[in-house]
Amino acid sequence: MAERTESSIVIDASPGEVLDIIADFEAYPEWASEVKDVAVLAEEGDGWADQVQFTLDAGAIKDTYVLDYEWDIDEDGTGVLTWSLVRATVLKAMNGSYALEDLGDSTRVTYQLMVDLKIPMIGMLKRKAEKVIVDTALKELKKRAEAGRGG
Repeated sequence: MAERTESSIVIDASPGEVLDIIADFEAYPEWASEVKDVAVLAEEGDGWADQVQFTLDAGAIKDTYVLDYEWDIDEDGTGVLTWSLVRATVLKAMNGSYALEDLGDSTRVTYQLMVDLKIPMIGMLKRKAEKVIVDTALKELKKRAEAGRGG
């Protein structure tokens, strides 16, 4: 089984508020520094995006790619959002998930990510790139979610 990078953060916002930020893909370039452009390509009648195209510049990893999303989310915003790579130029795989857990006054967000590239890259460098992506995404998500709370 491929190695994944996983990290968690506690955000002072409800799962629904955090989920709203995660689901607003077109706003990612406003707060996710590595995401340069986003386009929702497909959406089912439920209002959730099914396929989204991203342009990423994460230092060692630069690519334009399409992800397919699966939403296993409850009405309160808790649950798991998973994604898998549909197509890309440099990436061979980019599979991951956000798990949202209600802690009462806050939400624990656990982000898992597995990236593989078409170009050879030492495993250690690949894991480091994953860790940078995961840690940056969680910190930026927390900052975005807590910005409206006088924090």
